[in-house]
Amino acid sequence: AILFGVWFNRDRVKYEPYMISTSMAVPGLNPQAAVRYRGLEVGKVDDIDFDPKVAGQILIRLAIDPDTPITKTTYATLGYQGVTGIAYIQLDDDATGSQRIGTSKENPTRIPLHPGLFDQLEKRGKEILSQTQQVTEKLNTLLSDDNQKAMMGAVNDLSTAAHAFGQIPEQLKPTIDKLPALAAQTQKTLSTVDKLATDADQLASSLQGPDGAVARITGAVDRAGTSLEAVTSGVELDTLPSFNGLADETKSSMRAVRRTMNNLSDRPTSLLFGAPSTPPGPGEPGFESPKK
Repeated sequence: AILFGVWFNRDRVKYEPYMISTSMAVPGLNPQAAVRYRGLEVGKVDDIDFDPKVAGQILIRLAIDPDTPITKTTYATLGYQGVTGIAYIQLDDDATGSQRIGTSKENPTRIPLHPGLFDQLEKRGKEILSQTQQVTEKLNTLLSDDNQKAMMGAVNDLSTAAHAFGQIPEQLKPTIDKLPALAAQTQKTLSTVDKLATDADQLASSLQGPDGAVARITGAVDRAGTSLEAVTSGVELDTLPSFNGLADETKSSMRAVRRTMNNLSDRPTSLLFGAPSTPPGPGEPGFESPKK
């Protein structure tokens, strides 16, 4: 019965060998652990051992169903079953329809092992702890004795400023009480200004009207201009002839003076002996014809 049970339960599936080479920790993973492809069980872990050629490297030998689509983009991660902590190999693919790859017992194909969820949580947890430590150190520096004194001083200044702001309404209350009277006075002033503007408009209309002061002043100016033009014309008619005659006499006198100066320049002795007599002309006594 024992032999029959062993023979009946033996695995008749022929698996193909694959291998995972990793330097990451594989906690909870044991031989005979399940190998799943996107949730479907496709094989098991045959052996887990250290790589004799590379120190610190772990070799995980897998036996996988030959119908499993292992491609060039297939990768493995560590999965865990519930709260038991039993690990298994989870296979997945970055793409769909990639080219499949073969394997052999002499040279089994190696599948890369990517960090799993717990590995990523562990890595992120370390980063978060490091950042938390930095924040704690900065908080300690911020809450030092000197900074606490400075912050308390700032709080006191804010309290003083708030108290001062609270007194402002009381100080402004007399001025606020005068605002209605000031508004009434302003309204009265505006009414006076409106009336003054109306009177100014009426005055401008009366001045610029047909019989207004502006029209009368314009007429007077026009009449004065006409009178001035007439006076100017009379002065030109009466004065210009006399002025022209005086200018002619002045010109004659200047010509006589010029002739006298020319004679003096030619005969300076005329100042002592007088001007020479004019020689007789043709037909006059004493005329002598010029000799050749």
